[in-house]
Amino acid sequence: MFHRTTGSHLINTPDSTFRLNKFISDTGLCSRREADRLIEEGRVRVNGQPAQLGARVTTQDRIEVNGKPLGQRSVPVYLAYYKPTGVVCTTDEAEPDNITRAVNYPERIFPIGRLDKYSEGLILLTNDGDIVNKILRAGNAHEKEYLVTVDRPLTEVALEAMRQGIPMMGTVTQPCQVTRKGAETFRIVLTQGLNRQIRRMCEYLDYRVMRLTRVRIMHLNTQGLKPGQWRKLTEDEVSELEKRLLNSSKTKEASLPKVRRPLFVDRTSQPKTERKIWKRPR
Repeated sequence: MFHRTTGSHLINTPDSTFRLNKFISDTGLCSRREADRLIEEGRVRVNGQPAQLGARVTTQDRIEVNGKPLGQRSVPVYLAYYKPTGVVCTTDEAEPDNITRAVNYPERIFPIGRLDKYSEGLILLTNDGDIVNKILRAGNAHEKEYLVTVDRPLTEVALEAMRQGIPMMGTVTQPCQVTRKGAETFRIVLTQGLNRQIRRMCEYLDYRVMRLTRVRIMHLNTQGLKPGQWRKLTEDEVSELEKRLLNSSKTKEASLPKVRRPLFVDRTSQPKTERKIWKRPR
């Protein structure tokens, strides 16, 4: 009989149903997308019958993949990893510096979100696909905190501009917390996850990021970890994660940006790339 553990809770009722692709993925055999491909190719059978895309199954169903019984579903794994610079947040084996190779965990896991190759800090890795979108969707407003060092002294004008919103990628960043930590260093707390958001915000104000470290995701931080090290989340941390994600949406709507105009920005050094997509509000 299959068991599915979610944090400290065990779900094992005969009438519980699961999407077949997720059920297969949770064993660690492959991703959901790959499971769908196996189903489409007729290589999956449920109770002796060819499986259909979108089918739902229970723990009592007999599932075979390529003629072999499906193995037991994996117990969820949650890791906190201090990604050093140089590691790439991809599971692609063609990338020699991919994150799964760097972590070298014995089971199939994948990163929740990403940090670019030249950034460092906290990354969560898991085999539980359900929590990924709940953490990443901007509409769920889960905080991510960064420590940033730039190439020259920061002005109060620049800090205030970042707090109130910077035009980028056809929208304007949401208001956020920005705190000066030194002449060239600041802390920033985001609930968005636009591509290279902090670097683009700094570039817009004519600063170059010299070091970018993510120090916190929600209640989880890098305390006790050195670059390259990882640890499993504690039971208390997983329980708190479940509480915070309880009312979070994993649908696409939670990621839709709220287009807005900046309250105030320093436009004296606006890069040409951003000028092409932004017009001064009238």
